[in-house]
Amino acid sequence: MKHVGRNIVLIIVITLVGLFIAVPRQIPIKLHVGPLNIDQTIERRNLDVKVGSFELKRNFDLLLGLDLVGGSRLVFDIDTTQVEGTNKAQAIESLRLVIERRVNLFGVSEPNIQTTEFEGKNKIIVELPGLTDTKEAVALVGKTAQLSFAKVQDEQTLLPTDLTGADLKNAQVGFDQVTGQPVVQLSFTSQGAEKFANLTAESVGKPLPIILDGQILSAPVVQEKIAGGSAQISGDFSLEEARAITIQLNAGALPLPISLIEERTVGASLGQEAVNKSIKAGAVGLLIVLIFMILLYRKLGVVAGIGLVIFGIITIALYKIIPVVLTLPGITGFLLSVGMAVDSNILIFERYREERAKGASAPYALEIAFGRAWDSIRDANIATLVTCFILANPLDWNFLNTSGPVRGFAITLALGIGVSLFTGVFVSRNLLRFLIKK
Repeated sequence: MKHVGRNIVLIIVITLVGLFIAVPRQIPIKLHVGPLNIDQTIERRNLDVKVGSFELKRNFDLLLGLDLVGGSRLVFDIDTTQVEGTNKAQAIESLRLVIERRVNLFGVSEPNIQTTEFEGKNKIIVELPGLTDTKEAVALVGKTAQLSFAKVQDEQTLLPTDLTGADLKNAQVGFDQVTGQPVVQLSFTSQGAEKFANLTAESVGKPLPIILDGQILSAPVVQEKIAGGSAQISGDFSLEEARAITIQLNAGALPLPISLIEERTVGASLGQEAVNKSIKAGAVGLLIVLIFMILLYRKLGVVAGIGLVIFGIITIALYKIIPVVLTLPGITGFLLSVGMAVDSNILIFERYREERAKGASAPYALEIAFGRAWDSIRDANIATLVTCFILANPLDWNFLNTSGPVRGFAITLALGIGVSLFTGVFVSRNLLRFLIKK
């Protein structure tokens, strides 16, 4: 009980910060009452923090998916005739990551890139929200990955060589036998081995830039001439960094030609209509839940209503901070979590009524209610979170769902459950403690 005041202050701070992030960038205010005539727009300031060399800029805009904001959808056919067996899956994954990197450099916000296989044919689907002119995007995405090695002539000049991705058999992650640090191991073809030996002989003591799609992927310093067709790139790599470099190198080592087979522009009119209806449905649902809680539990219902408003503020703020790309299934997950947000309150309030009916004092009944209801709250939410994990499939298991919209539904639902636990147990509990104490 002695920490109630501190917890209330913490709840207020979290709510205010969440409110600053959650509110739209522009808030129109129109009021016409007699002589009073207000018609203006209040614009929220963006976050701009700079401390020394550290700088953080965020606009906290809500990211909308292709089905809500419109954009372009490109489908490419992948020519896998040049690769077989395990190399095929590796090449397709490398291709996907290279295209993802290209699209990110293009500046498209939160693209959705996925590969599919149907009747033995492989395709890659690229969805670009907010981009309606697809000519430049098609040219950027559609070219085959180009990997090359260059020589350093001076500090600002790179000379291209005849050593390219076609001369590289494969790249894989290994570990240094002395330090145990992750390294990238390269294996060249017979012709590539000869080219690489000559190139390293000319570049001893100098960096050897490895270039993918015009961008320097890595520039290891050559210590000595390397013969035999095998080489090792070492550095202060984490395991994830070494894997990322390996995948990108293999994208150049195993180039897969792709051809555009479908190009479609998705209009935003249907999406905007769906957003408006979803907002209305969410507002009506929230109002019904608040009225139900207040009629059934009186003052306790008012506290639950405050917790539900805080739930909405924090959830939307998290969507913007992470950020979460909001799609129609994602909005569905949010609306579903609104109803689930009051589940814990109902369990706690019913236990509270039972204890009060036995003659227990209000503070004692409150603590017993929270303690005994926790097991049911925990088990119910863990079961739902497990379902969300399966639907989201964060580990990309092939035997589980890989659909982007379904993953969006799972992510928003899981976030809603997490926030509802915070508001239902922490926020409501401390508000009730404070009121009972007063």
